[in-house]
Order: sequence, then C-alpha cells, then structure tokens
Amino acid sequence: MAEQFSDKDLKELMVSYPSEGVTVRAYMVGPQARGPRAAIIVVQEWWGLNDHIKDVARRLAREGYVAIAPDLYSRLGNKVTADSSEAGKLMSTLKQEDGLKDLNATVAYLKTVDGVDARRIGVTGFCMGGSYALMLPCVNQAIKAAVPFYGQVPNPDHPLKDLAAPVLYIYGEDDGWITKADVQRLANALKKYGKVGEIKTYPDAPHAFFNDTRKDVHKPSEAKDAWMRAIAFFKQHLGA
Repeated sequence: MAEQFSDKDLKELMVSYPSEGVTVRAYMVGPQARGPRAAIIVVQEWWGLNDHIKDVARRLAREGYVAIAPDLYSRLGNKVTADSSEAGKLMSTLKQEDGLKDLNATVAYLKTVDGVDARRIGVTGFCMGGSYALMLPCVNQAIKAAVPFYGQVPNPDHPLKDLAAPVLYIYGEDDGWITKADVQRLANALKKYGKVGEIKTYPDAPHAFFNDTRKDVHKPSEAKDAWMRAIAFFKQHLGA
C-alpha cells in the first residue's frame, strides 16, 4: 500500500520562476521525506490560485506527490476573485498560448527541483484548468499522465494528434459549459489518433461538481469517486 502523509509531514511554500515575459508565482507542496518523487501540476479554475486549488495540491502531497499550482494569472497581477463576471474577464484575457508558455515554464522549473523525478510529471486541472490539462500534454512530452476535469476539448481536434500522455477525462453530464457532443468529439479523437485515454462521466453532476467550496454545484459522492479514480490513474502511470 502506498505511503500516506499527514499535513504535519508536508512542506509548503510559494515559489517563483521565469517564463516568457513574466515571473510565474506558484504554490508548491510535498512530503518532507526525501524523494525523488513524481510531481503533479494542478491548474486552477477561472477564479485564480485560490485556497481550493491549494487544498487540491495538498491532497496530492498527502498521496506522496510533489504538487505545484502555478498562478496562471501571474501575467494579470496574480488576481483571485469570487465574482464570476471578473473571473470570466480574467479567463478571456489570458491568451491560451501564454497560459501554455507558463505551464511549460512550470515543467522546466520542476525539472530543477531537488527531490522531483523529472521523468514522472503529470497534470490535472479543473474547468479552465481542465482545458489546459488536456492541452499541455499535446505540446509538452514531459507530461506522462493527465487528468482534466470538465475542460474544453480542442475544436478542431488536431492538437490531440500530438497527445503524448494517457488521459483520464472527468465529466458531469449536467455540465452547462461542456456538452456531451464535445466529450464525444474527444472520444472520437482519441480513437482516431490512436491515443490512450478514458472518459468517466457522472450522469447527474453539473460543471465544477468537484469543488467542495461551492455548495451549489458540489456532488460529494461523485467528487469522491472521481478523486479515487484520479489517484489510481496517477499511481498507474507515474508510480506512487
């Protein structure tokens, strides 16, 4: 059985590193016990690098991973909001190519971190972050496993032909943002390009059902199952 860590066993800190035209800030947490350990990038929702995303990173650290949550709004003044109108503006202001540059910079940074096994890097993300978690392994072959939660599927799907990692895509069928047709496109693209991937759908779950700080959408049993599947997927492809 894989080793489990309590919060007192974890080391957390804010770090910064260069990307193209910006210094990226990130929250990093992992077991104090020495590695080398697999690392997982946690990509934020449109709200910014908030406490919920940091909590997700800590959950991964308790499983024995080094987790890093880059602030994808580093280019936008490191903003965090609880207002959906402002969050939408922030998300639309961030160009996808810039977000991917900063995620590539995060991968490069992880490769320099003592105690990280650079051969075992994964990514997960939620909503906006789920979109990036699906795109990152299409542009960076260092990613060895990806678990996007209800992210946008590229349309047209040609970026997926370069997908370099197995994917577990998590989806709630009551999602008001991502349609069943989008998810079917993903399934078709995985088959067409011969990529390793699976899609787990939850029939009555809305968009953002994993976020336990949002009681309006949180689905506890589905979120628990999705998390167990995500951890099992990472352990399969990255090791414990």
